[in-house]
This record gives sequence, C-alpha cells and structure tokens, in this order.
Amino acid sequence: MIKQNLLTGFLTGIAANIAGVMLYIALLSEADIDTTLQNAVANDYLGKIIALGAILNFLPFFVFLKKKQNYHARGVLLATVFVAIAVAIYKFI
Repeated sequence: MIKQNLLTGFLTGIAANIAGVMLYIALLSEADIDTTLQNAVANDYLGKIIALGAILNFLPFFVFLKKKQNYHARGVLLATVFVAIAVAIYKFI
C-alpha cells in the first residue's frame, strides 16, 4: 500500500512537471512546443524550462498534505528531486 501511494505521488509529480513545462511554453513562448524545445536544446536552456515546470509540483504536493496523504506527497517530492538530479546530470554531460 505504501509503495503504491509513493508511486502514485511520483507519477503525479512527473505529470505535473510535464504540465508545467507545457503551460510555461504555451504562455510565454511565441513559437510552438516542438520549436521551443528544439531551440532550448540547441541553446542549452532546456534544464531551465524543466526546472520552471517543476514549480507546478507545489499544487499536488500541498493538496496531498492537506488531505493527509503523506506518502503521495512524498512521491511528489521524490519526483521533484528526481527531476532536479536529471537536470543536473543533463547539464554536466
């Protein structure tokens, strides 16, 4: 049960991060999603876009805490840490 709750929170965190990236691109970029992501890779700012997308993880994290679903919240936090590590690895490779 605990592993399932952690996994649910982790997947929610990853989905929120992806949604945050898409929302950021939709609101602040003049180009479409594909072009923006290609430009981000070419100009080495993809990590910054992903990090800004992670801001949306605050929403499910605090919703899970408010509902006293601590393991779901831990999963969201784990997803955020995973994304941060992935961005750091991407940045240095």
